[in-house]
Amino acid sequence: MALAERLFRTKPTDQIVAEGGHGEGGDLRRTMSLWQLTLFSVGATLGTGIFVILGQAVPKAGPAVVLSFVLAAVTALFSALSYAELAGTIPVSGSSYSYAYATLGELVAWVCGWCLMLEYAVSVAAVAVGWGEYLNTFFESTFGFSLPDSITHSPGDQGGVINLTAILIVLLATWLLLRGTSESATANTIFVYIKVAVLIFFCVVAFTAFNSAHFTPFAPLGVAGITAAASQVFFSYIGFDAASTAGEEAKNPKRDLPLAILLSLSIVTVIYVLVAIAAIGAMAWTDFDPESTEAVLAVIANMATGSTWAGAIVSFGAVISIASVVITVLYGQTRILFAMSRDGLIPKIFEKVNPRRQVPVANTIIVSLFVTVLAGFVPLGQLAEATSIGTLFAFAIVNVGVLVLRRTRPDLPRSFRTPLFPVTPVLGVIFCVLLMSELAGVTWVAFLLWSAAGLLAYFAYGFRHSRLNTGSIR
Repeated sequence: MALAERLFRTKPTDQIVAEGGHGEGGDLRRTMSLWQLTLFSVGATLGTGIFVILGQAVPKAGPAVVLSFVLAAVTALFSALSYAELAGTIPVSGSSYSYAYATLGELVAWVCGWCLMLEYAVSVAAVAVGWGEYLNTFFESTFGFSLPDSITHSPGDQGGVINLTAILIVLLATWLLLRGTSESATANTIFVYIKVAVLIFFCVVAFTAFNSAHFTPFAPLGVAGITAAASQVFFSYIGFDAASTAGEEAKNPKRDLPLAILLSLSIVTVIYVLVAIAAIGAMAWTDFDPESTEAVLAVIANMATGSTWAGAIVSFGAVISIASVVITVLYGQTRILFAMSRDGLIPKIFEKVNPRRQVPVANTIIVSLFVTVLAGFVPLGQLAEATSIGTLFAFAIVNVGVLVLRRTRPDLPRSFRTPLFPVTPVLGVIFCVLLMSELAGVTWVAFLLWSAAGLLAYFAYGFRHSRLNTGSIR
């Protein structure tokens, strides 16, 4: 077989589905219901974004930031529909990695999986680092004290020595994941209920100080401001695809995965729009400070009530939000590595399943240790922002995958079909490329360097050990 044929050889969808749930030494357990899958995606999406991003986006669009959230949701919807179709057709743990393997070939799948490694690991570490800051905000507003910088910041960052708070939340998430999928899904469900309740509480409090005059003029910065803010708030929608990484632990994946993806996006969009309306109704858009955004919802809650107790509740919600994101994204990282290991592209240890817990224990521990080091000792800075390009790349791949699979395997049974095909996936690709083009030059440099390192790793290990190319198929 020629080199090009080996690099771009696709893995048959029937084979991918047949291998689903099976690992080295044991099988994954199908325990997740539709509602748990939906809340899994909500948990991954509804994180620090709404607590931080609103304060940065309002000065760009004014009251029309409400439309910015809707526009960003529509942009995300194009990719969500493609994810829904492929998740229902190929219900396995690999998410966009597995979809790329079935449609675009091994090399593209590897690059996609490699980008997801960076995106998931660094984003979890970045979120964990932020957890300590929100924890301090909660302690200050509730008990009047804060933890020392030496244990809440990384070395070289504001007097930090070791970020113990970041390590703590990663270890807590790891402990839950090691107990089993059902247990971690239950914990996530509780966390999601709490943070949704807190955001509803914020809306109720903010509406008591609602002033309709704050919405006039509605779009003071015009269409350009709305689109600029939409580009920024789009990243608060990233995570809706989390359910697709649970394809091998869902009770009824073909039916539930597409529904969970679309339901989670709908729930998050409604919450974002309500929070934006309530926030601007309570505080004029000109009073939003783009330089001080971390506790903007807490500030508005305190202002509306004239005391600090409301802000303390909102800060608590932010702490819970981050914990939920760490659990769900860490889970997604381990399941994508599980799928890559089963294909032989990375070492077998990532595929081993504990027969008693029915989870990939070694995989989870290795990933958690790596994330712990990142979160505890490395000031992430702009590196965390560079992970956004990996997400958009994966989204674009999924949209292309729908186009390819409809052409190459029109006979495949599909539990969900993307409406208005092929317009929807084509628009999904276009919007992803447009958003990628707006990212900073340093982001592209990081992406290209990481991709180059991935290619070296692929030819050093994955190319030679690939079960598809060596014929060692189960």
